[in-house]
Amino acid sequence: MRVAVIGGGPGGLYAAALLKRQDPGCEVTLWERNAPDDTFGFGVVLSDETLGGIESADPDVYAALRRSFVRWDAIDVVHRGRALRSGGHGFAALGRRRLLRILHERCRGLGVDLRFRTEAPPAAALARGHDLVVAADGVHSATRTAHADHFRPTLTTHRCRYIWLSADVAFDAFRFEIAETGHGVMQLHGYPYAPDASTVIVEMREEVWRRAGFDRRTEEETLRECAALFADALGGRPLRSNRSAWTAFRTVVNARWSYGRTVLLGDAAHTAHFSIGSGTKLAVEDALALAGRLVGPGGPGGPDGVPAALAAYEAERRPLVESTQRAARASLEWFEELEWRRDRTPRRFAFDLLTRSRRVTHDNLRLRDPAFVAAVEAEAGVPSGTPPMFTPFTLRGLTLRNRVVVSAMDMYSATDGTPGDFHLVHLGARALGGAGLVMTEMVCVSPEGRITPGCTGLYTPEHEAAWRRITDFAHASAPGTAVGVQLGHSGRKGSTRLMWEGIDDPLAEGGWPVAGPSPLPYRPGVSQVPRQLGPCEMANIRQQFVNAAASAARAGFDLLELHCAHGYLLSSFLSPLTNHRDDAYGGDLPRRLSYPLEVFDAVRAVWPADRPMTVRISATDWAPGGTTAADAVAVARAFAAHGADAVDVSTGQVVPDERPAFGRSYQTPFADRIRSEAGVPVIAVGAISSWDDVNSLILAGRADLCALGRPHLYDPHWTLHAAAEQGYTGPGVCWPVQYRAGSRRPPVGRRV
Repeated sequence: MRVAVIGGGPGGLYAAALLKRQDPGCEVTLWERNAPDDTFGFGVVLSDETLGGIESADPDVYAALRRSFVRWDAIDVVHRGRALRSGGHGFAALGRRRLLRILHERCRGLGVDLRFRTEAPPAAALARGHDLVVAADGVHSATRTAHADHFRPTLTTHRCRYIWLSADVAFDAFRFEIAETGHGVMQLHGYPYAPDASTVIVEMREEVWRRAGFDRRTEEETLRECAALFADALGGRPLRSNRSAWTAFRTVVNARWSYGRTVLLGDAAHTAHFSIGSGTKLAVEDALALAGRLVGPGGPGGPDGVPAALAAYEAERRPLVESTQRAARASLEWFEELEWRRDRTPRRFAFDLLTRSRRVTHDNLRLRDPAFVAAVEAEAGVPSGTPPMFTPFTLRGLTLRNRVVVSAMDMYSATDGTPGDFHLVHLGARALGGAGLVMTEMVCVSPEGRITPGCTGLYTPEHEAAWRRITDFAHASAPGTAVGVQLGHSGRKGSTRLMWEGIDDPLAEGGWPVAGPSPLPYRPGVSQVPRQLGPCEMANIRQQFVNAAASAARAGFDLLELHCAHGYLLSSFLSPLTNHRDDAYGGDLPRRLSYPLEVFDAVRAVWPADRPMTVRISATDWAPGGTTAADAVAVARAFAAHGADAVDVSTGQVVPDERPAFGRSYQTPFADRIRSEAGVPVIAVGAISSWDDVNSLILAGRADLCALGRPHLYDPHWTLHAAAEQGYTGPGVCWPVQYRAGSRRPPVGRRV
């Protein structure tokens, strides 16, 4: 094979070395337009996982790296003059120039043709004379740009400016330091990369950067002012630059990584924010995976098999890269939104920072540094030996024994709105399962307010009696478990088929007319066009909510939630994408809020004063021009001012062309922001799947309660099992007497 490599960064060099080492007959040429020692940045951090791959693939490179590493295991978080240290993490770093020299020497020793200070021919031209073209030409990849119609890149520029510097001092930990200035919050990311030197990254929001005048400073002025900002960390030493410039981080995502025999590698294919230190790591791991697919026994079997090998390489790497990018995005956004997090107590602030990417959690941080986690728990008032999820929480006159909520989940199994035996067993089983609060599905306030013919309601005496049967069972059989009702009206998303028959598809027969704030169908050309509600109809629907709330109180529910999310009626008044009215109920946010607040006030007036009332909102529409995170804070503040005891923070499902950023706990940052800025308790939802996630969110102060849906479908006794797996037997969970014999995990048979 003849291989062309474009770009002489760590990823390109290591790919060249591996391909040549594993197939000495392979002809490998690498082009790099800069000189050998030209590089951006100073230190490079590699994980033990990456180093293990290097050691297996090329022991010589690993040995050279090992001789050059500095290692440490601590992270320091410095905020308002207080330094908190967490240990047991494990890092290895070396200078970027040293890494490049090791790879240069290895490439030359193997016979790779390195052409520095030479612009590479275009990838298309190289592909005509080579069997493989590896485009490792960085975040500004010319190859990606030239073939953008095929790679289909998405480039997202973020809201902070940062500059990559160095200091002649070796930190003894990975250091995060926060500086609160008259211009705004600035932060330092620092780590050692040599016995006498550290990387220092200074970062701040774009508007802070401009207010501070850094957009007008010379390089010397920038170095001097940044050194003064973090003089204590630097011990008064100056900062050094290496062609350093302020820049905004850019996330690179490509729909495809290969085109014929050309493949993108490293930053050309994907980027991950430096706050989790993964750029070089990802590029090196790309090189390892690419070489594994192209040479050796599992290789393509000749040049004709290269495209298939590249497809296999992408299939192997993409899930891992996407997972890393999700973690990096969470970390990046944590620092972007640092302004509203800074008032947390010192240890909770540090814990929040350490767990920001969702990869480090309460449980594995406790394994790394149990004393640190114990101190955080003590500061947060968590009793010794109690997982944070099993601490009580009070809403008005209701005290929940733990922080777990069985999320509202539509079952589409009612007959004419009446819950039956299925609902008794479904909700009863989850009440027995140990959660502090069990929510019903959305209970509709009228026949026309149902989503489907299978949705439950609370608009007849029969409905009230059926719900009373369920709450009586839960209160008698699972003492201490609260049961909440979620009241809603489907609006323009009503009159559709059962979920498993075609979600959001209109009924073929037996349907009913739908209504909304504006005559905008949910799915144009498919869904019904809703009639625009007038004042009389709005007053009638408001009264339907009042009647249902009074019925819910008589039925014995402990908590009432008003459903203002997911594009249903009240939600569609809130979103500018679905509310195009020009009267008092449309226009700016305060007017769009008017009707949902009227309904809330009317319901609160009849709901018992000692029982809490919550509101579920969609904190973003995941669509241009829709509800923003800042809007969600304003909405939460408004409901709290009207007496809401907590806000259940969901997202999306308002418009069909939404683009959610799915991932682990992906909706929780919206709850976190509302809790911090609006000062109202929040229920976090959205891909929270483990008890470790719940403990992490509660202890970090990102949420007060955590609602889980699918985990409770998988395991009705999820909360009880979470207690058993953590060895917890305190008052935060109660095993039904009939189940106590199963309160310990059964022994597993020994494998021979």
